[in-house]
Amino acid sequence: MSETAVVTGGLGRAGRWVVDAFAERGYETVCVDLDHPGWEISPRENVDFRAADLADAAEAFDLFADLDPDAVAHLAALPSPTRHAGNEVFATNTESTYNVLTAAGRAGARIAWASSESAYGFPFAREQTLPDELPITEDHELRPEDPYGLSKVVGEETAARTARRYDVPVVSVRPSWVQHPGDYNCTGNRDDLAAGAGNFWSYVDARDLASLFVAAVEPDAVTGHEAVNGVAAENYVGRPTADVVAEFFGGLPADCALEGEQSALSPAKARRLLDWEPEHTWRDAADADVEAPTLYE
Repeated sequence: MSETAVVTGGLGRAGRWVVDAFAERGYETVCVDLDHPGWEISPRENVDFRAADLADAAEAFDLFADLDPDAVAHLAALPSPTRHAGNEVFATNTESTYNVLTAAGRAGARIAWASSESAYGFPFAREQTLPDELPITEDHELRPEDPYGLSKVVGEETAARTARRYDVPVVSVRPSWVQHPGDYNCTGNRDDLAAGAGNFWSYVDARDLASLFVAAVEPDAVTGHEAVNGVAAENYVGRPTADVVAEFFGGLPADCALEGEQSALSPAKARRLLDWEPEHTWRDAADADVEAPTLYE
């Protein structure tokens, strides 16, 4: 009998790749978003749809009690502090994460959810500063100033609490700037170093992010709570990362072990813990002719 996976935010640009990856893996995949694509649609194989406001506890708990999932990938959120009022970003993200993770924990599901590189505090800081180390590992201190990054720190504490309370595995995935094949916005910033300094010119292909979410909820992938960076192996500038950092910031942190174009955010823990490898690079994917997944007709 196939396992059931719930993917929240599954109609989003990144979410649809995650839904597709779970369906391809053989999960009976339920795509949950604020809106339903409609009664007249014909879902692709292994995909179904539900509409729910996951910041509403009653909706979230009722939905998960009905679906009783084996695995959950939670991507539903407001993805930036710059498009809504700060209190709306913080409240929506923290409440929906609490509701989804708690409901998933009560169901005994294996959980992965979208935290963010913003938890480290660099992307939306008032002043751009060097990290304590390069590459940045998951042990780096989290010190966000903005409501979005703060919501992710609270979400990670919620994830750790969920693992303790319900004895389920939970992975907090910290993606960098998500790019889509044939539509790599980051490469347009190659000559504007200030535009990418907040995440130190890191990125991740949506396909690699999707495979990371699947790997994170495989049986026995982790125990307890773990946080992992979800990033490509290299920067998108096409020059040695240490040179780019030194050029923009005027120096390097004392703890610097970057080699070549290695990503400033380290994917080493995800490799080690989840046997995951980022397969896609901007050099091939930026101009690739790859259609986004079709979840329904």
